[in-house]
Amino acid sequence: MPTGAANARKIAVVPGDGIGPEVTAEAIKVLGAVTAKAGKRIELEEFDWGADRYLRDGTTLPAGAVDTLRRDFDAILFGAVGDPRVPDNRHMREILLGLRFELDLYVNLRPCRLFDKRLTPLRDRSEADVDFMVVRENTEGLYAGVGGQFKRGTPDEVAVQEDVNTRKGVERIIRYAFEYARQRGLKRVCMSDKSNALTFGHELWLRVFQQLRKEYADIESTHLYIDVLAMELVRDPRQFDVIVTCNLFGDIISDLGAQLGGGLGLAPSGNIHPGQVSLFEPVHGSAPKIAGKGIANPLGAILTAGMMLDYLGWSAEAAAVQQAVRAAVVGGHTTPDLGGQLGTKAVGDWVAQQVG
Repeated sequence: MPTGAANARKIAVVPGDGIGPEVTAEAIKVLGAVTAKAGKRIELEEFDWGADRYLRDGTTLPAGAVDTLRRDFDAILFGAVGDPRVPDNRHMREILLGLRFELDLYVNLRPCRLFDKRLTPLRDRSEADVDFMVVRENTEGLYAGVGGQFKRGTPDEVAVQEDVNTRKGVERIIRYAFEYARQRGLKRVCMSDKSNALTFGHELWLRVFQQLRKEYADIESTHLYIDVLAMELVRDPRQFDVIVTCNLFGDIISDLGAQLGGGLGLAPSGNIHPGQVSLFEPVHGSAPKIAGKGIANPLGAILTAGMMLDYLGWSAEAAAVQQAVRAAVVGGHTTPDLGGQLGTKAVGDWVAQQVG
């Protein structure tokens, strides 16, 4: 990760597939406005990694790409990958999952936040009730790709998918969750697993959590099985500040949390290795069915850019972006999925004007 001037950062941009280029353009527009106002500079370099490139010449991640990102850039702003023209989504696995694993982006941060109570499906809940962070382990678990198939395509086919949990991986993600809470003055960390059924891998999670919680006596620490956590999020989301869990459960539970806050169109995320080049992407995916129609919601991508600013040390600018998005949602300056009547570019223009 380069260490340039305090008021300058270099960002790699991967717009990707589907609506990725559309929403990324609006995030860049907002980044330009908020940094210009603050007298700071972001240098952008775009990379054409996605389905079009893959279908053209078979390239997913070019040789040396990971080393270039690690050496020359402060962060990566990622749009989305996924295209029906690549049915097995090989390019998605090699680009996005490849970057997560090769850059060892072991933290997946997913804020779940309600900006306007009219958007939550929960009855009688306010904005203060839905405001928590999911800290998802991002490089192990069932997503590690360990397993195989035997007698594929026959009646006797066997498919095995291994759940990989290392002491190092479990300890560093749980510790990150506690440190995240402590640094932000949050009082509660909940660790969720399924150690009553997954008695080897998730017993490790429970044992490490029980050991680490002793180092963080200032923070209320609780443990819930993942099925209980899902029920409790629906019953009373206000009880949670930080939730830490494994790769698969974090993927699922953060989507549940996003829906409590108004849907995936408002869901940002960060793929982080503290102190190193990290990748920021909206959660919503490439949504190919609405690509090119000008109706994609760019607020998730804009919030993602705000998360990136915070990671880069520009917390005031990050706060300005979040406040502007909140104002857009409350004021109805949104795309139709959130009840507004604006197109993708018009929403980006409105937010950029607020922060500029």
